[in-house]
Amino acid sequence: MSSTLSSIDSIISAFAEHGYICSEKIATAVFLANALEKPILIEGPPGVGKTELANTMALITEQELIRLQCYEGLDEAKALYEWKYGKQLLYTQILKEKLGELLEGTQGLDGAMDRLHSFSDVFYSERFIEPRPLLKALTASDGAVLLIDEIDKADQEFESLLLEVLGHYQTSIPELGTIKAEVAPRVFLTSNNTRDLSDALKRRCLHLYIPYPDERLEQKIIASRLPEIDPDLNRQLVGFVHGLRSLDLKKAPAISETIDWARSLVLLKANQLDRQLVRDTLNVLLKFEHDIEAATEKLGDLLKPSVSSTSRAVN
Repeated sequence: MSSTLSSIDSIISAFAEHGYICSEKIATAVFLANALEKPILIEGPPGVGKTELANTMALITEQELIRLQCYEGLDEAKALYEWKYGKQLLYTQILKEKLGELLEGTQGLDGAMDRLHSFSDVFYSERFIEPRPLLKALTASDGAVLLIDEIDKADQEFESLLLEVLGHYQTSIPELGTIKAEVAPRVFLTSNNTRDLSDALKRRCLHLYIPYPDERLEQKIIASRLPEIDPDLNRQLVGFVHGLRSLDLKKAPAISETIDWARSLVLLKANQLDRQLVRDTLNVLLKFEHDIEAATEKLGDLLKPSVSSTSRAVN
């Protein structure tokens, strides 16, 4: 086991070095998944760092990140492998042109067939196979981090294809047999809960739900990404964002949008929040006009707790 993944504390430290501030719960899931060689199924609202967890794992382990973006209609040919039909046709043409030379000296049909059978059958061989993300992850000689993103967008039938891959890190190709990974990939599946996943898929994975972080953790995340930010401004903006998330919005601001807002405020050389500043920059946090109008109506209530907490901290 890599020393950086040998304990929960070392995982928290390694992820922090790469800008991912994770909770003990997340680090524990990563530790167990690595030790047990199990995939992690990560659920939670959009923008809480599900995909980034896999990206950071690839940086820490220095392994290739192989991403499979799921969508409706995703099938075996796009996820696992497909045959290089064009090259197979060219091979057939070449074989036809060379057939006379190959069969020279044979006696009768049986002799010709025996000669043909003496050559290896390369038509359905690894030479003509086009590996897709799942097969690439299984055959990576140094292992890989496999991100199966937004699995809930794929059809339910696609989950059946994943069961063998996730259960035994192998797959069966009728023409070639079973291909098993020499180094098990580290697998992360993400879901935004748009549909229920099958029990069979869940049984093969460790489950991890990542909610929005609490204020303290989100302040750490902001400070990690923007070390130059004023601590009071950090407290105010995170408190404001948490107030926004309590409203009935079409799309609540994600962590990535909190970071973007913090960057914007630093660029504007702000050191505290005020009504005008928030009105002018709400579009960085909120993506729907209806949400911006709803937040503007509550601006007084939203600003009061965050500014008060800063006053208390200063006093």
